[in-house]
Amino acid sequence: MKIKFTKNGLRGTLTVPGDKSISHRAVILAALASGRTEIQGFLRGEDCLNTLKNFKMMGVEYKENKDKLIIQGKGLQGLKKPGKALDVGNSGTAFRLMAGVLAGQEFITKLTGDASIQRRPMKRVTDPLRKMGGRFSGDTAPLIIFPSKLKGAAYESPVASAQVKSALLLAGLYAKGVTSVTEPVLSRDHTERMLKNFGVKLRTENLTSGKYKAVLAGGVTKLQGGLKINIPGDFSSAAFFIVGALILPGSKLLLKNVGVNPTRIGLLEALKKMGAKITLKNKRLFSGEPVADIEVVSSALQGVEVGGELLVRMIDEVPIFAVAAALAKGRTVIKNAEELRVKESDRIKAVVEMLKAFGLKAAETSDGLLIDGNPQVLDKLARINTYHDHRIAMSAAILGLLNKKETSITDDKCIDTSFPNFAVLLKEAGK
Repeated sequence: MKIKFTKNGLRGTLTVPGDKSISHRAVILAALASGRTEIQGFLRGEDCLNTLKNFKMMGVEYKENKDKLIIQGKGLQGLKKPGKALDVGNSGTAFRLMAGVLAGQEFITKLTGDASIQRRPMKRVTDPLRKMGGRFSGDTAPLIIFPSKLKGAAYESPVASAQVKSALLLAGLYAKGVTSVTEPVLSRDHTERMLKNFGVKLRTENLTSGKYKAVLAGGVTKLQGGLKINIPGDFSSAAFFIVGALILPGSKLLLKNVGVNPTRIGLLEALKKMGAKITLKNKRLFSGEPVADIEVVSSALQGVEVGGELLVRMIDEVPIFAVAAALAKGRTVIKNAEELRVKESDRIKAVVEMLKAFGLKAAETSDGLLIDGNPQVLDKLARINTYHDHRIAMSAAILGLLNKKETSITDDKCIDTSFPNFAVLLKEAGK
């Protein structure tokens, strides 16, 4: 992918594709429901299509057209042994959530993924699942998951992780007794919201200690079918256009129907601390998920410090936040971001390399980044190694719009995992 300098800013109205996290969960729970579920706004990116394919291999039937995905659920006990290994591709979310579901099945399964997945740590999921009675060949992909009788457990997670929490709650659907997960702060709660939509008895509470707890009652016999799920636009995809509009002079952009779940929009809070002009309009709900239209106007930004609970709510957006920081005035400090070391790439390292490729100042720390920002138009031939990471590729593309010389991005195909029409929308907004 080659990106050209734009003088016009980003303008107009865009609709980003459906939320990736919610799309995964919608397929999984619809497959386990009794009866038909209709899904509007399903993300047809590689990651979510792999999840759909894997459940088809376990006997789940579906139909799709331009607007809707219709899944005929098999019920909690209706999945069949797949004829070969289930492959999640590049999706850590799919791997960890499916490990929770498969731990409760009566058949043996092999779960695997691409080279990136095979390097990523899965012990944070397999260990607590073992406490529930789950049996695994090891702690990395490819992973053999053996049949087991699960029992409820009370697990206190050392980190706020929606993937760990979701894996345990999904396993809890098959467990005898109560399953509870406590985390230091609330991570994204799409699984909890959707389980309630499917009729599951789930209690959530914010503890006086500041921790969060989700409690799944035992004895789940079915997930109700007949649901219509409307998936909002993916905030993580919208984030690239939000930052692009902020840093490109003359921008005024409206992003329609974007999910604004409070557990996901830490980036907006961080950007507003920097002086960003961002307005949420037409707030409403899609299938229990908060949604809004987001208006963004180009803004002069100031460096800030982010970490702690705020960082949890913007962990996937750190690469594009770093782009905003590099074009802000003054130093930005990003801390408590160790999790970025084990994403699709070592994102701390990859972000620093990306910024330096444009001649910008950034440095790694043990748990984050230091970025010395400077509002400027860039003028440097930039060749970006994405490390096959979609968020690095799209962040570099946005920065390339400010570069008078050519920006070349290797392996831009990785963008298809989450945002297949990114290049089309970028061209449309930059006209």
